[in-house]
Amino acid sequence: MAETAKIALVTGGGSGIGRAAAKALLSAGWTVVVTGRRQEALDETLREAGAGEGQGLAMAADVADAGAVEALFAEIEKRFGRLDLLFNNAGTGSSAATIDEIPVETFRRVIDVNVTGSFLCARAAFALMRRQRPQGGRIVNNGSISAHAPRVGSVPYTTSKHAITGLTKTLALDGRAFDIACGQIDIGNAATELATAMVKGVPQASGLVVAEPTMAAEEVGEAILHMASLPLSTNVLFMTIMATKMPFVGRG
Repeated sequence: MAETAKIALVTGGGSGIGRAAAKALLSAGWTVVVTGRRQEALDETLREAGAGEGQGLAMAADVADAGAVEALFAEIEKRFGRLDLLFNNAGTGSSAATIDEIPVETFRRVIDVNVTGSFLCARAAFALMRRQRPQGGRIVNNGSISAHAPRVGSVPYTTSKHAITGLTKTLALDGRAFDIACGQIDIGNAATELATAMVKGVPQASGLVVAEPTMAAEEVGEAILHMASLPLSTNVLFMTIMATKMPFVGRG
């Protein structure tokens, strides 16, 4: 690992947006730690990116498990001594349903991964960035178009993404004293496995089921790289990146 290499952690790095972000960072010379629940998928991310010796680390962890997150960050500090970027990307959703049809367990699972998991990783990253020398770093939270405007039947997911916006704003304030910048990327219809339904057709507020445009996940990876590459004196607080013609402005 080059002495000047910056260290990034990408959660949910085994597929989709996380994999695209990890590839973009690795191609720009970052050393990248990818985490998620499936070790094989994490290993595949590093293989696809052509990560060199010491340039990448794949370490399975459940971000909703406080003990697993603690162990993950202990390993990062042991191996690299610091962390320059956390991309808080890991998340999950649920099938579309009205609130009375949503099991309590489903709501709790979405909140546990999307909110508690983001809190645990941000908490550990903030602590490491605060004590490391030189001090500081950047946290980028993965929000969603749903952090602005919900889809029908999305109570758990939309609730969780509004919470992420609150987390982002508070960390952006609390981090100032320690040169810790925090921003959020709100993504609309990146072409990942999770977005395959968009191409087939998804329910709209009008009651119609309509296919929606998507964009390449690689574009999101490049956007995250841009946010990460800024000096800590500059911050993208919120970035919305979306398929140009998807229903968002004027949704419904």
